[in-house]
Amino acid sequence: MRFTREEAVERMLTGYSVYYNVERLDEEQKPLTAVCEFFQRDEKYVISKKANVWTTEMEEFLYVIDQEHLTKEDVVRWSEYVWEEGLKKANVGPGHMCTNAVAVFVCNTCDAEAAKALKKCRHHKSFQWSLRGWMDLQTVLVEVDTDGITSNSMGRNAAALLKKVLL
Repeated sequence: MRFTREEAVERMLTGYSVYYNVERLDEEQKPLTAVCEFFQRDEKYVISKKANVWTTEMEEFLYVIDQEHLTKEDVVRWSEYVWEEGLKKANVGPGHMCTNAVAVFVCNTCDAEAAKALKKCRHHKSFQWSLRGWMDLQTVLVEVDTDGITSNSMGRNAAALLKKVLL
């Protein structure tokens, strides 16, 4: 990979901008660098749109946290922040299938405890016994100095996408 942190973030945001609404944040909001939002709606109808058979809505809120060195405290604090913000933004209602809140940590180095905490990070919430869908927290770590990309179990797809974008 051999990018600087800034180059990795720029390449990530350029890749995400094809499908996501990307909002770059000001310097005073560091280490939170950007918020990316993705919305998808699928529906099936018969003959006319008035005869709707089913509708599904999926959304994803991705937060890019860019730091020199990542600690366990940073992972816990920012994961909770991303989860809470995702809950606020989730549009739960008829047709809602799922919402993903994604925390992407980009750093040069990280503590072993931080990587362990990131992998064990788990948040899941179902809305009305999953009749109104669910929400998951995905965490992904991009360690620039070692070219490592790791995630929690729910963030495997996000990590695979980042590998394609950054490698």
